[in-house]
Amino acid sequence: MSVEPRVTATAAVTPAEFTDGRLARRDRNRTAVLDAMIEMFSEGDVEPTPEALAHRVGISPRSVYRYFDDRESLVRAAIDHQLAAVWHLYVIPKIGEGPLAERVDRFVRCRVRLYEAVGSTARASRVRLNTDDIVREQVELTRRALREQIEQQFAPELANFGASVRRSRVAALDVLCELEALDHYRLHRGFSSSETVAMLSETIPLLLTH
Repeated sequence: MSVEPRVTATAAVTPAEFTDGRLARRDRNRTAVLDAMIEMFSEGDVEPTPEALAHRVGISPRSVYRYFDDRESLVRAAIDHQLAAVWHLYVIPKIGEGPLAERVDRFVRCRVRLYEAVGSTARASRVRLNTDDIVREQVELTRRALREQIEQQFAPELANFGASVRRSRVAALDVLCELEALDHYRLHRGFSSSETVAMLSETIPLLLTH
């Protein structure tokens, strides 16, 4: 009686499949580290150590350094990872369209929703403004883009002011609505998300109509 040779799971895996499997596992672990870092940002730890991240993910600290060259590249990768996931929240639908009340409501709700998604990561980024040129550049680009949203969303009202007043009103609106200011309302003044929406909805028209 002939016996059919047993084909083990290992024997059935080709070198290419084995390599692909290792790469897939590496990608999963790398993503898990980035997700863990964002979670720790949200918990208030803006500078988590690779050891703490490794413990949370369930890998060795050495593995973390296999995925990232150093702590700076790890932080940058985490920021980019979250940005890619929430990029759609930076977009204001029908920007600049509709009556003022509708534009104010749409703008405020979009900005507060964005803050709720990225506030903790933005906070961790600001910690590194003086030590990481790449992070600082990303923060400045984000600030500029959010300021330009204000100019576009409220262009009809801003056009009614002279150049000097218009510049001052844009600056005031920018400070009022920037992510760092929302941090202040939510964390230091104790405003809820809905209270922040109400406060901004009441204050923004005052800067646009007086």
